[in-house]
Amino acid sequence: MRARPPIDALRGSLDLLVLKTLSLAPTHGWGISQRVQQMSNGEFEMNQGSLYPALQRLEKDGLITSDWGVTDNNRQARYYRITSAGRRALGNEMERWKRFASALDTVLRST
Repeated sequence: MRARPPIDALRGSLDLLVLKTLSLAPTHGWGISQRVQQMSNGEFEMNQGSLYPALQRLEKDGLITSDWGVTDNNRQARYYRITSAGRRALGNEMERWKRFASALDTVLRST
């Protein structure tokens, strides 16, 4: 039996996933994608072509900040961390997502 392919992070959920991941610990872009894949038990896969523009947008909006650092592999990488405004936005987005998921579930269970 074939394993199911990973689900690409939906555009509307990408910012939420990034903010949630960074609320746990600062990390670099590759680390964000790996952590999301790990936390979702392999169900979510972040497209790098979407992730890095999202990181730039979130930084421009003041929801995250970044600094250069060195990875475990001794490479230079930009490390991202969530700001206090980002934590507030995360709380708001989590509430919106829960409402959306609940409404979607209601529609899908209707007969």
